[in-house]
Amino acid sequence: MIFTLAETEPKTVYNLLIGLVAPRPIALVTSMNEEGRLNAAPYSAYNYLCTDPPIVGLGVTDKSGGKFVPKDTARNIRHSGEFVVNVVTEDLLQPMNICGIDFPAEDNELERAGLTTVASSVVKVPRIREAHAALECVEHSTLEIGRSRIILGRVVAMYVEDAFVDPAGPYIKSEELHAVGRMNGQGAYVKTRDAFVAVPRITYADWLKSQG
Repeated sequence: MIFTLAETEPKTVYNLLIGLVAPRPIALVTSMNEEGRLNAAPYSAYNYLCTDPPIVGLGVTDKSGGKFVPKDTARNIRHSGEFVVNVVTEDLLQPMNICGIDFPAEDNELERAGLTTVASSVVKVPRIREAHAALECVEHSTLEIGRSRIILGRVVAMYVEDAFVDPAGPYIKSEELHAVGRMNGQGAYVKTRDAFVAVPRITYADWLKSQG
């Protein structure tokens, strides 16, 4: 099938994109509003974009309802200029899902999910204590496109539990961290436990040799 997106409903475009751009890492983002109230929300429109400087990108759609009203995460980041990306692993899958519930404004997602926080090392927004790794970010820029905001965050500090760091690199022991990825549709995820496949990169010279 061929889909001409100019003639395709936005909901259909969404369904197709999230099914093809997968698996995707999940950012469980903590942010803080003007009164110091914390918010935690999961986003899978997320990835790292460059390393020098270290930049991550976060796609945040507006609230539903037909008006251009930013979600709490986008509004908080614009106010404070800071946020924390907490890495979602298998043990955080269910708490992350709870944080995605549209709770009333007076409710605290972190408390509802049974999660706690601890002070970050650089930014004022705390990270989630139960997360095994987290990226502390400051807002680099925000681009508004249609009903979405693309937030670029400069990573200013990283927290990783010692057990998941190989000092030889240092490298992240990804095969032991067991991060979770998002697939198509709501509720569709993929685990990385026992799923790693090693495909070493080869040089042009090695490729020529393999061709005889």
